[in-house]
Amino acid sequence: MSVRFDGRVALVAGAGAGLGRSAAFGLAARGAKVVINELGAGGEPPESALRVTAEIKRAGGFALADGADARDAVAIEAMVERVATVWGGVDILIAAAEAGATREASFAEMEIADFRRVVEARLTGPAICAKAVWPGMRARRYGRIVFAASAAGLYGGFGQADAGAATAGLIGLMNALHLEGAKYDIRVNLLAPVVAAPTSEGLPPPEAAALILESATPGLLFLVGEQAPSRAILSAGAGVFAVTHIAETPGVYFAPEERTPEAITARFAEIAKRERAAPLDSAVAQTFKFVAAAAKAQAGAKSK
Repeated sequence: MSVRFDGRVALVAGAGAGLGRSAAFGLAARGAKVVINELGAGGEPPESALRVTAEIKRAGGFALADGADARDAVAIEAMVERVATVWGGVDILIAAAEAGATREASFAEMEIADFRRVVEARLTGPAICAKAVWPGMRARRYGRIVFAASAAGLYGGFGQADAGAATAGLIGLMNALHLEGAKYDIRVNLLAPVVAAPTSEGLPPPEAAALILESATPGLLFLVGEQAPSRAILSAGAGVFAVTHIAETPGVYFAPEERTPEAITARFAEIAKRERAAPLDSAVAQTFKFVAAAAKAQAGAKSK
């Protein structure tokens, strides 16, 4: 099945370079009208955004450049309104703005001001963009949103406490928007490009060369297509694509007299056993799971 975006309008925040630029070209080549958003001086589109826009138009596509700051809610809302006037609204949001921003410092040496700047760029900015397009997507009962995150943030990386915190926030944002958008066919996903970093310097040249942001573009286009999943965490790099699952073990019930840190210590290996871990649909599902497990255990104890 061919993945096409004919008749769709896509907003790519951070489209002047890297993954955002590659995604913009991919969307335009497959029929989308693309808003090339990149922060510019005084709200004017920077040269990088203008170049991408011009290249898409030369290839016969539709694009317009915008220099709104993804961290400025008023500016982003105004941009979305302008797009709605010209093209009728945003169907696809790719929030790749400053996805590579990190200070690369150990937590002991990291300044909190730098931590805040990275979290603002990589979490607050994407949330602002999603908030701006959300009413229109709900009204049209269609939307595709992808947040660009850090693979190191998923699993930890030395010197990446800021990126890790932002990625964890994006996971929570994705989970909530997946639930709130389901009845409107708004699907929300996360893409974590696996890219070369200072910690990957030991890789031989061919392998290191494969770890470029653009290699994740096919996965990104899949996540904003008609057949996209929702609440997927897709990692991509060097031509390899994988999905991260968040799962929870069944849990172990402790009777009131057993609820001590010593008892948990003694049975922690049983509590943490991965073989039967499974994902949950929501926080409410976890609540019901815990209550049901406790009721079952208590009923079993009474029947003895």
